[in-house]
Amino acid sequence: MKRRIVAVSDFCDPSPSGPSALDYDHFHAAWTQISVPSSNPPGPVVGGYLERLPLAAVAAGLADTAEVWSFAGADDRPRDSAGLITPGPAGLTRRVFRADGHAAPYGSADALAHIAVHGAPDILCVWGLGVNEALLDACRDSVIIYNSIDAPAIRIPPAVSRHVDIFLTGADWQSAEIRARHPGALCAVLPIGPEFASDLTFHPTGAAKDYDVVYVAATQPYKRHDLLLDALAARPGTRALCVVGYGHMADALRDEGVARGLDIDWVGPVSHDEVNALINRARVGVVCGVQDGAPAILTEYMLAGLPVLANAGLVCGRQYIRPDTGLTAAEPDFAAALDRLIARHATYDTRSVVQANWTWRHSIQRLSDLIDTALDRHARKVSA
Repeated sequence: MKRRIVAVSDFCDPSPSGPSALDYDHFHAAWTQISVPSSNPPGPVVGGYLERLPLAAVAAGLADTAEVWSFAGADDRPRDSAGLITPGPAGLTRRVFRADGHAAPYGSADALAHIAVHGAPDILCVWGLGVNEALLDACRDSVIIYNSIDAPAIRIPPAVSRHVDIFLTGADWQSAEIRARHPGALCAVLPIGPEFASDLTFHPTGAAKDYDVVYVAATQPYKRHDLLLDALAARPGTRALCVVGYGHMADALRDEGVARGLDIDWVGPVSHDEVNALINRARVGVVCGVQDGAPAILTEYMLAGLPVLANAGLVCGRQYIRPDTGLTAAEPDFAAALDRLIARHATYDTRSVVQANWTWRHSIQRLSDLIDTALDRHARKVSA
């Protein structure tokens, strides 16, 4: 049987409004009649943080097929226990399951039916707010990996987190908080965003540098766009590009930039390839947040050849800012540090640093060792 790795996103759009329409018992009875659709042949390790770890696992031989699961709160389209399959990178199957009618961590009768019919994945990666206990209990024989993504060390309740075999964290303090809840937990500072970087997705293009600074971030308060706006105001003539994702603050931030006379272009949301093309047009990438997980954009900027200025208060991910990759600065010093980094941007070779330390090829070996340890623990439980 082929080994499967699945990464479960906590994304659900729109919010769940009612229970799944699937008949669980019907699909459970059909167990012997339905097989898991084969994944595409292994493809390159590309895409965002959701895709890169599963694809890396296939590339490294830890799994034969890779999938990403997410949820939909309301969807009347016909579906079966395979889930609604949507486009993804080569070598990856995407499935969207209807969520049950409650907030995250999500449950899904559709997903339970899928597991009953097709079996649990060998490796289940749960990100962010994750899934409910029923789904993890259905995957009790899987190696379950959790990464909170954002700054809180663990964003799922103890009834859910007690099922996790491996916790990937963004800083030592997060590992300590997890072990305080679960003594003896298997933890590693191996945040999926920056550690599973794809040098195929993010790379230099040779584009002209027509922006001084680029900021790629969701338009939410914890990303601290205000720090960037203040730094730009303190450095007149700076040309900035803001590439925005999800969030509710985009219009207000644009209006504030105009009111303050700042030279900012706002773009997004865009694809990962477009993000790469856009950040290549800047001299410096910035990370302004404090209460933020280790953002994937840290090493994505670097793979495109940009040095990075990060908030010195960033609670996860400061380990990626070294003398050969950029600067950290306290908020009162942010504008002055930006000035220095823009002046020196051409002296950095950040792509080579990331390729030598933090691309998926390095990280997948560390993850493989963790999985071996988790499998040993599973075996000891069975024999006890």
